[in-house]
Amino acid sequence: MEFMLDARLAESSHLTATIEGVQVRLADDARYVWLLLVPEQNDISELHDLADADRRALLDLANELGVWMKTRFGADKINTAAIGNVVAQLHLHVVARHAGDAAWPAPIWGLGEPQPRTSDSRAAMMADITKFLETRSV
Repeated sequence: MEFMLDARLAESSHLTATIEGVQVRLADDARYVWLLLVPEQNDISELHDLADADRRALLDLANELGVWMKTRFGADKINTAAIGNVVAQLHLHVVARHAGDAAWPAPIWGLGEPQPRTSDSRAAMMADITKFLETRSV
């Protein structure tokens, strides 16, 4: 069966790459460096629903991106979360947080309207992410 991405994830983020069956998506909110990792598996809502190898691959990718984001964007903290209360489809948020950002120190969810990235900003960010993903050691 063809993978079906939840419409809310599709509308609020941009596909940057697919790594080992996991979509790496850039959230469309210029206030944060915010990635979504979505395993391309239907009817999966919890980490424990994944096979062991798929779960390890997802968490390893989140870890690698978090390390890179902390250095690349000078983040004070990397937030990694799989909440899914609104969108049940399994997805991990990996967010580079900075002291003084729009939500600091609170969580980013539900804080005002997202500020969409300009097309130039989005293209540059996606190119930066893609470059990292192409050069990472697997």
